[in-house]
Amino acid sequence: MEDWIAKAQGWGEAARDWAVTPAAWGQVVVLVLAVVLSRILARILRPKLSALLTPPATARGPFPQLRRTLLRLLPLIAPLLGAGFAALGEQALLGVFGSGGIVAFGKRLFLFLAARAFVRDVLREPFLRAYGRLILLPIAAIYALGLLPPVMAFLASMRVPLGNLSFDLLWLAKFGLVGGLVFWFGRWSNDRSTAYLEGQEELRPATRQLAIKATEVAIFGAAFLVLMNVMGVNLTSLAVIGGAVGVGIGLGLQQIASNFISGIILLIEGQATVGDYVALDGGEEGTIVKMTMRSIILETFDGKWIVVPNEHFITTRVVNYSDQGSANRLEAAFSVSYDTDINRVPAIIAAAVSAHPQVLTSPEPPDCELRGFGESGIDFAVEFWVSGLDDGKNKYVSDVLFLIWNALKAEGIEIPYPHRVVEIRGAAPAAGLGAAAALGTGEALPG
Repeated sequence: MEDWIAKAQGWGEAARDWAVTPAAWGQVVVLVLAVVLSRILARILRPKLSALLTPPATARGPFPQLRRTLLRLLPLIAPLLGAGFAALGEQALLGVFGSGGIVAFGKRLFLFLAARAFVRDVLREPFLRAYGRLILLPIAAIYALGLLPPVMAFLASMRVPLGNLSFDLLWLAKFGLVGGLVFWFGRWSNDRSTAYLEGQEELRPATRQLAIKATEVAIFGAAFLVLMNVMGVNLTSLAVIGGAVGVGIGLGLQQIASNFISGIILLIEGQATVGDYVALDGGEEGTIVKMTMRSIILETFDGKWIVVPNEHFITTRVVNYSDQGSANRLEAAFSVSYDTDINRVPAIIAAAVSAHPQVLTSPEPPDCELRGFGESGIDFAVEFWVSGLDDGKNKYVSDVLFLIWNALKAEGIEIPYPHRVVEIRGAAPAAGLGAAAALGTGEALPG
């Protein structure tokens, strides 16, 4: 115990003697100057840079967005200026006194404050904010305390065996640090490219979807290769992984591979695209709202979503009712009375249906046909062409039936209803007749 006290007293005396040396006071003065100058310059520069970088409120495009991004970096000015002044002072003190530990610690502290301001004020996306709080700030704190080299050496000494392979914890930490950034950047780039391609209205929908998927594969493929290079993984060793993937596809991933390839074929051929109304042999029917590399999502008229594997669009018969915006023929049936002059009906109905604003004259105008002679009336049907389907938001057949009703009523043509003739053979019993008479008059029957 006395030895420890003696050592502590010796360290205290050495620290006191060092504190009154010019080297110590010089470092304190440099650090104070770095703090004062960084705050003064930050107060001068921030209003000017803010006025320079603030775009008009209605400005849109990449350059205004870049200016807004740079505007969010203004909180970093003070700590970065402080780190810069501290670095200059450290070099000067090393040249004069040969020491600059206090200023070096101050420089690292300034960088930690810059990292904290970056996470707090600059990062907006939830993933990046969590990444900054959980990874960036702890690393910056370790660096500020001067413990980064020993911590890295400790992690490098801890090896994790994995079969015939092994890796150290430092490699794993680098993988998490770099991999998170690389794949976030890949996702960000993919979102931007998708938004840009979806805005190209001059391209066919199928071409846009193909370009979006091709861009997505290229971006994430490049991100994977960049990550492998940064981590020092020999790309030739990926042949082993490729062989394993091939075996996996051969054993249990045939359907996934088939759907993936079928999705590429559908996008290239463009036989079905987003917005088309399709019906499959399996009974699935609806509007295509999304096409992925594995499946196509259909939305029915009652709001349900049906996920159909891409393979079904290749191996089964598909009816596309709206490919390339083509017209569709619909039919509305009706009947008229046997007392009607049926020669007048086709012209009356064709003129009435043609008045509908969505009924087309091409490829054919409305055509009213005689279909047969029914039990209660004469059966007709009118065929007409529209750009769309009847069972969706536009109820074409319902509208046409209203037009037919009004046109027939206006011309005094009767729409029949079923007639039945009841024939009673033989005389009815007296009691039955009495009961029937009583029921007809409302009188009570005798008990």
